[in-house]
Amino acid sequence: TRKLLEQLQGQGHLYATDVDPIEMEKTRSRLAAAGYGPEILTIQHRNFADVDQVAPGVLFDFVLADLGVSSMQIDDPARGFTFKQDGPLDLRLDPSSGVTAAERLRQLDQEELENLLAENSDEPYADRIARAVCQVFRRGGTVDTTRQLYALIEGALSFLPAGERKEAVKKSCQRTFQALRIAVNSELDALSQGIDAAFDSLAEGGRLCIITFHSLEDRMVKQK
Repeated sequence: TRKLLEQLQGQGHLYATDVDPIEMEKTRSRLAAAGYGPEILTIQHRNFADVDQVAPGVLFDFVLADLGVSSMQIDDPARGFTFKQDGPLDLRLDPSSGVTAAERLRQLDQEELENLLAENSDEPYADRIARAVCQVFRRGGTVDTTRQLYALIEGALSFLPAGERKEAVKKSCQRTFQALRIAVNSELDALSQGIDAAFDSLAEGGRLCIITFHSLEDRMVKQK
């Protein structure tokens, strides 16, 4: 971020948005200490979908959208982005609004969950994982933490040969957490709306750059 700001310094006022209010304040403090105060940089708590509302009436020469989850979010077990440590199954990029991944799971039946895993992450064992999760709910149980979900996925893949099971479980967990995160945060809808809003906010000759991290994002950006 700092290197990008150094390259853009002197090109006019800079605007940045962050859907995560926790990380946004950390970024604001860090950049202010480096000399990027409010006189040259405005940081707003806002979804990329609403990029056209950042500075109404202003047309931008350059818009950059980084669609990745930050390491600070992943490293904090309280945010629920990682299955390596136990924590609440949250996965919200903005923990001040919306429903958690645990709540979203309870809202889905087996077919809906299977479709979500298949569509959002191409999970090859979507049917087995969905069945394992929904069996817990049918028995009156809960799936409220990251390690609970990990254990269910591990159990669902217990039929695999021992030599390949560990790596398969790891990859299925990564895909499952990705699929839930996309759903919980309505990421694809926000991306589609944000691309349209960004184009509407560009000055003549302006450029839009989008950094994607998985095939669903990449496909949408290229098709747009």
